[in-house]
Amino acid sequence: MLSAEEQFHIIASGVDTIVPEADLMKKLKRGKPLNIKLGVDPTAPDIHIGHAVPLHKLRQFQDLGHQVTLIIGDGTALIGDPSGRNSTRPQLTKEQIDENAQTYVDQAFKILDPERTTLRHNSEWLFKLDLEGLLKLSSQFTVARILERDDFHNRYSNNLPISVHEFLYPIMQAYDSVCIKADVELGGSDQLFNLLAGRELMEKLGMEPQVCLTLPLLEGLDGVKKMSKSYGNYIGVTDDAVDMFGKVMSIPDELMVKYFRLASTCPVDKVDEIEKQLAAGELDPNKTKRALARNIVAAYHSEEEAQHAEEQFDQVHKFHDMPDEIPEFKADLTPNDEGKVYLAKLLVNAGLQGSTSEARRLIDGGGVKINGEQVPAKCYNVEPEKLAGAVLQAGKRKFVKLV
Repeated sequence: MLSAEEQFHIIASGVDTIVPEADLMKKLKRGKPLNIKLGVDPTAPDIHIGHAVPLHKLRQFQDLGHQVTLIIGDGTALIGDPSGRNSTRPQLTKEQIDENAQTYVDQAFKILDPERTTLRHNSEWLFKLDLEGLLKLSSQFTVARILERDDFHNRYSNNLPISVHEFLYPIMQAYDSVCIKADVELGGSDQLFNLLAGRELMEKLGMEPQVCLTLPLLEGLDGVKKMSKSYGNYIGVTDDAVDMFGKVMSIPDELMVKYFRLASTCPVDKVDEIEKQLAAGELDPNKTKRALARNIVAAYHSEEEAQHAEEQFDQVHKFHDMPDEIPEFKADLTPNDEGKVYLAKLLVNAGLQGSTSEARRLIDGGGVKINGEQVPAKCYNVEPEKLAGAVLQAGKRKFVKLV
């Protein structure tokens, strides 16, 4: 193992808070592998690289010689994490949770080392709690303490409803830490209350409390809002290599260092050097961003696919050619009453846009091309013969061949 000081430098890179830092240093100085905990509720079937930020930090811990316990919250997901919410989450069925969990695990192991990862489901202990056990746990926390959470406090102050079962969430997450004897628990910056609840419960039960480590939220492609599917500014872990490369190349330059720290496999010392050189104007931003894009694509695909993705990116953006490989879409080109095809709906059916309103905005902004020719603004209906066998392009990176 590296020295405690060297480990701390790597662990602290890119984090928001470590509570308390002195306890983490004390644990590291023992020179023994620590048990690092991350709990995830499988509320959706797939993840984006913003969700993967704590997974990269877990991998750093693993590379330093520590053990990771990844907890699938199939028990807590029945409640729904209220963090950052102004309303109660809709409850999922156990079947939905199990299906989402398997997909999440498959994606998580693209980053984690399986040999240093223990996979647990918190239903193992939560479903065994009887009424007496639940009452004993709940008695360790006061309503006043739970209402200290910003989201609960805001909802209570604004007369927004809070269901009683939501109060149980931080208690259940805290109990996870007790059951696996966590040394460190990771979470997003919005998870600090839940992490501290685990530390508090461990202390009350006479255990050595865990250290709480929070990570910042990663901004999406727009550089402003947090990465989210609902905002359409995300890079999916399951995106194909070419699309993933193009998306990374579209992030604002000022986010490059943050992406290197939180979303890449680049060593911390190397990222420190990149940050210094960029600030001093010693690195070309375009070449640096290409290196970032290759790194991220290689992490989820392979070095060969990352190289191919860069070549395809250049073919489209540098040489203004179409990519070599274009997926085909069997299009219904049946004309409407005007004898034409509604292009906005075709873009949605082909998977190039999420809604017809988005498609119309893209057309009006000059972002749609047919065989390389830009579709004029307000041109929402197109002759079928112009579309048959054509290559339809939406934005800079999305292509389909209509067959």
